[in-house]
Amino acid sequence: METEQDKILGALQIAIQMEIDGKEYYRKVSQSSDNQLGRELFQSLANEEDIHRQKFEEIYDTFRSKKVWPKTNFQPDGGKRLRTIFARATDEIGSDIKAPATELDAIQTAMGMESKSYDLYKDRSQTATYDTERDFYETLAAEEREHHLVLLDYYEYLKDPAGWFVTKERPSLDGG
Repeated sequence: METEQDKILGALQIAIQMEIDGKEYYRKVSQSSDNQLGRELFQSLANEEDIHRQKFEEIYDTFRSKKVWPKTNFQPDGGKRLRTIFARATDEIGSDIKAPATELDAIQTAMGMESKSYDLYKDRSQTATYDTERDFYETLAAEEREHHLVLLDYYEYLKDPAGWFVTKERPSLDGG
C-alpha cells in the first residue's frame, strides 16, 4: 500500500520531470524563434523552469530524509520580469512584426504545458498534507498561471499586433 510519504515523493518526482521537460522545450523554442522577443521570452521561461526544478529537488531531498515538508522561502516575482521583457520588446518592435505559424504553434504548446503544470500544482495544493506544502503549491500554481497569461499576450500580439496595441493601450479618440 502506498503511504502518504510515497504519494508526496511521487508528486515531487512528477513535478521535477515536468520542470525539466519545460526547460528543455523553452530552450529549444528560444533557439528557433524568428524574433528577439520570442528568444528572450522563451529563454526567460526556461530559466524560471530551472529555478522551479531546483526548488522541487531541494524539497524532495529534505522530505525524503526528514519525512516532513520543509519551510520554503519561495517568492517568485509574479511574472514581473517576463512582463518587463514583453513590454520593452513590444515598445521597440511596435506593430511591425510577422509571426510564422511555427512560432504560434510553439506558443500554443507552451500554453498547454503551463496549464498542465497549473492544474497539477493546484490539485496538489488542495490535497496537501502540510500547510507549507499547500502554500508552496499555491504559489507555484499562481506563477504558472502568470506564465500562461504572458504567453497568451505574446500569442495575441503576434496574431494581430495592431489590434493588440489597440486593446492593450486603449487609445482615446478625442476628435480634437
